Amino acid sequence: MPDELVCWRCGESLADLPLPLARLAECGACRSEVHVCRMCRHYDTRVAKSCREPVAEEVSDKERANFCGWFMPRPGAYVPGNEPEAVAAQAALDALFGGASSSAGGSAAGAGDPAADARGELEDLFRPRDPDDRRRR
Repeated sequence: MPDELVCWRCGESLADLPLPLARLAECGACRSEVHVCRMCRHYDTRVAKSCREPVAEEVSDKERANFCGWFMPRPGAYVPGNEPEAVAAQAALDALFGGASSSAGGSAAGAGDPAADARGELEDLFRPRDPDDRRRR
């Protein structure tokens, strides 16, 4: 249904929440607060303060519950989009810092791999040094 309210963060239906939405109302699926700017009809990142209501007070955190009297929930608040980019970014971080998705191994295993080289340099930076090592530099 196009006019059904859905969570701005996860897209789950909010049909079970009574209207008007309470200030501390939460999505049943992801537990995100829903009386937030990102869920409002007036939210628009292309205008000043990201709000089309000119007399509304500015809210600094658009993803936290607020007391705005101009709040009107909007059905199309959920915008899927950057999930593939987030997964790719997490995989890159895991590869760089040895997270769950990267294979275990020493610096020799990743010869020529920029991520493995960077990790080796990072480990060298924090490796305990021999006191005589300072004299050699």
